[in-house]
Amino acid sequence: MLHVHNVFKSYSSAQGPVEVLRGVELHLQHGSSLALMGESGSGKSTLLHLVAGLDKVDSGIISVADRPLNSMSESQLANWRRTEIGLVFQQFNLIESLRVEDNLAFQARLAGRHDPQWQARLIERLGLGNLLDRYPEQLSGGQQQRVAIGRALASRPALLLADEPTGNLDETTGDEVLQLLLDLLNDSTTSLLMVTHSTHVAERLAHKVRLHKGQVVVEGEG
Repeated sequence: MLHVHNVFKSYSSAQGPVEVLRGVELHLQHGSSLALMGESGSGKSTLLHLVAGLDKVDSGIISVADRPLNSMSESQLANWRRTEIGLVFQQFNLIESLRVEDNLAFQARLAGRHDPQWQARLIERLGLGNLLDRYPEQLSGGQQQRVAIGRALASRPALLLADEPTGNLDETTGDEVLQLLLDLLNDSTTSLLMVTHSTHVAERLAHKVRLHKGQVVVEGEG
């Protein structure tokens, strides 16, 4: 599903180039889950942005479902992001002017994949049935993240990218939201790459690796 091969990425600074990723190798099988760990500044979010096609590698190859991202134009990448990946962030990033029901359908409608039956199933599994007419500001943090997860999965993406999705939640709520996410993934063919600093969260996923000074260190098979 996801192959990251010999990826290098650096950024310019007043002191010269800063090398963030140094020959990263990463592989994620279809339908599996992988936790990406590492200290602050290790390159976790940089790698996630590269996998999402939001930035370009200096060298190396990233391919998703056998499609190399560096061969796509900007318009092709934009369409690919709409149809093939879902994104969940620490900040919920819901559209404040839309009700919960419309937030849930937003990504799927953009992708041309709105499926009322699948959305109804997501609403039931995420416990959002009595919240559909509310706006994001009327929801708790845990409720907002459940909506964000439902929105990301509504288009049935091939790959879900999550950046500290429980980082803004208390431990109990975070555990509940994570379990809901994993349960929904078990009912789908979507693969998951999650950035997390939490060993507790990482242990819940099938595999985990650690980034250290821009390189991958295998943590265990889970």
